[in-house]
Amino acid sequence: MKKYTKLSILLSAALIFGCAQEIDELKDPEVVEPTGSLGATIDASNFVTIGNSLVAGYQANALFTDGQEESIGKIIHRQMVYAGATGDFNQPDINSANGFSGFIPSTTIPLGRLILYDPDGTGPRSAGPAAAATPARDASGTAPCNVLATPAVPAPYNTASSPLEGSWAFTGNKAELNNFGVPGITVGELLVPTSPNPAFSTYYYRFASNPGTSTILGDAIATNPTFFLVEIGNNDILGYATGGASNPSILTSQSDFNTRYNGVIATLLGNLPNAEGVVANIPNVTTIPFFFTVKWNAIPLDATTAATVTTSLATPYNGFLQVMVTNGIITAEEAAKRTLTYTASATNPILISDETLTDLTPYMTGAAAALAPYARARQTTLDDLITLTAGSVLGTCVGGNPQAINGVTMPLGDQYVLIPSETQQILTRTAEFNAIIAGAVTANNTRLALADVNTAFTNFVATKGTVVNGILLTPSITPPYAGFSEDGVHPNGRGYAFLANIFIDAINAKFGSSIPKADITQYRGTRTPLTPTSSY
Repeated sequence: MKKYTKLSILLSAALIFGCAQEIDELKDPEVVEPTGSLGATIDASNFVTIGNSLVAGYQANALFTDGQEESIGKIIHRQMVYAGATGDFNQPDINSANGFSGFIPSTTIPLGRLILYDPDGTGPRSAGPAAAATPARDASGTAPCNVLATPAVPAPYNTASSPLEGSWAFTGNKAELNNFGVPGITVGELLVPTSPNPAFSTYYYRFASNPGTSTILGDAIATNPTFFLVEIGNNDILGYATGGASNPSILTSQSDFNTRYNGVIATLLGNLPNAEGVVANIPNVTTIPFFFTVKWNAIPLDATTAATVTTSLATPYNGFLQVMVTNGIITAEEAAKRTLTYTASATNPILISDETLTDLTPYMTGAAAALAPYARARQTTLDDLITLTAGSVLGTCVGGNPQAINGVTMPLGDQYVLIPSETQQILTRTAEFNAIIAGAVTANNTRLALADVNTAFTNFVATKGTVVNGILLTPSITPPYAGFSEDGVHPNGRGYAFLANIFIDAINAKFGSSIPKADITQYRGTRTPLTPTSSY
């Protein structure tokens, strides 16, 4: 397509219409701001948001300045202003470009946001973590450690201080805050002081009215909101899911969720008798990019390696399984499910342990003692979900042993995999929680709207993306169309605008307002991977 300048267009017009024709000066297109109405009941003079990392504007596994500027509440408030709202939307600014996500284990060194990083400097690859390459073998046939081709997985920026020190300490007026989003919290943690739970105290201590005594919900209520947004409950499931369902103690029970969630709603409505609000249900977390960026068949093997692993592991293990069938220990069906196969291809399944399989430890003695690590071993299938964090582990050596390769000759750790029974447990608990949320809305239907984030997100994933404001938005971390940030869990700026619009639709439908939806093109997407010689 040819490109025309203003000058060339003017010259062409002069030739067509003659020198005596007066030519209008070309002007840039006029930007028309959207308009709308808050309707008859909404009072948005003090709009307050309450919840977890999604409310805080958490992206790329960290809380940082640009992410806060793209929080759900900030985006919705901008749209409310077009509809006639007044006032500001004040947030506990972290004042850091790279932000804070925690500390390096066993140290006090803080970590910041994740980036997509191409460590070998050959240029940006696909944003999803490629499967770790199989270790190269030397002339003796040994596979030394530490020679893996590191995949382009998200890597953390380091930061210089924690959110409680230096410029990160919140110095604004805590009494005028509008955003009470605290990354990592569960429903119950809205109701208790920070001191019992250090997991979220760092983020809340920054703006708590009385650290160690005050509560997040109490501080939010103290600002006397006229309209509120509540997005809470994800972390009552998410942490369990992203940890491969390896820690059952962090999965909230249905009864506890019911008590705590209804306690939050009752506390809000009871203390704010004139306020209205919108609440969100919980999306199916097993469909976020964190669980499908690393594929279940992500192991590349060359012919030599495939033959070696077959001889050293698959043949003796498969033979042992047949002995177990003969002795009636397992069925032929289970043996078939557990049979190991390695081929010269880029799509070998990952070796895992499945706790639903028969534990063969008692029979792995004598000549079979070497098979003890494979007491419940099988290879993955399409129904298994591999975590994003597994991308940096697959293909690495266990304990420095070049013969023990994660996901190839040694089962991948339980924290990196969701097997089908675990996925079903998560889906069931999500449905139970969403029924509780829906019940709370129904019981207070004159004051609450329900933002059905679960249905909207399910449709978004099912269609593998959607065109919004003329651009494609996909449920992935892959630039340039990604709707998720580098951590595979939280949205990027465009994803947050998409999420904000779900809330806006719910508010408009319930309260008769016509708040205009956000234009996602005005927000940032996930950037392409870096190389050592480039930077953001």
